[in-house]
Amino acid sequence: MTDTTSNPVAQGRIATILADRRFRNFILGVILFNAVLLGLETSQKVMGVAGPVILFLDGLCLAIFVVELTAKIYVQKLRFFRDGWNIFDFVIVGISLIPDAQGLSVLRALRILRLFRVLSVAPNLRRVVEGLIIALPGMGSVFLLTGLIFYIGAVMATKLFGAAFPDWFGTIGLSAYSLFQVMTLESWSMGIVRPVMEVYPYAWAFFIPFILTTTFVVVNLVVGLIVNSMQDAHQAEADAETGTYRDEVLERLAQIETMLKQQDERRTGGQTQP
Repeated sequence: MTDTTSNPVAQGRIATILADRRFRNFILGVILFNAVLLGLETSQKVMGVAGPVILFLDGLCLAIFVVELTAKIYVQKLRFFRDGWNIFDFVIVGISLIPDAQGLSVLRALRILRLFRVLSVAPNLRRVVEGLIIALPGMGSVFLLTGLIFYIGAVMATKLFGAAFPDWFGTIGLSAYSLFQVMTLESWSMGIVRPVMEVYPYAWAFFIPFILTTTFVVVNLVVGLIVNSMQDAHQAEADAETGTYRDEVLERLAQIETMLKQQDERRTGGQTQP
């Protein structure tokens, strides 16, 4: 009997299926269908009518995810855990397999995290996440600058407006929260600035530069960093695909060259024999 666990033919077939676009689209469809099921489970009326069917279909979706991951581990072996997206999928599915025991009922709500598997299945969404992760170091500097601006603004606002408006600017914390509302442009004019200007007519000289600095400069700077990082991630992925294709071509050419040499040796050896 042959050992199927080390059968390269079976591994090759499974790898071909896993890499097929139709299979990836099937998994994407199962993820979206499972997300709909998990949403239906929140309705007591729907669960009262079709609860057993929904739970069965949810378990079937989970079984498909488990089979998919098992197939990947069977094909890739330890290489499976070298890919961050594989680990992400493994953790998400693993959370769903934890029994819904007493004290762990919150884990049942975490099953909706399976929807995040869309990120690993859809290349475009994966590229967005990778770009965001690459942008985090640069964004850290921007957030530090934003925090510095907020701290300076909160101290100034507390000293300038705290006596007349203690609910908004009575402390540094309240001032920072009010300035955050101003930055988001949520009721900033009629809700905060104009009432303050009724007591302090020149308060606009503080709020307008703050809005221009935080809302239009800092936020756009963060967006620019993310866009540049997404472009870099896309370029790196394209370079990796090009390098992989080049390596495959070179390997194939080397195999052809070896075959030609073997044929020449056989032909030459046959001519020299008496």
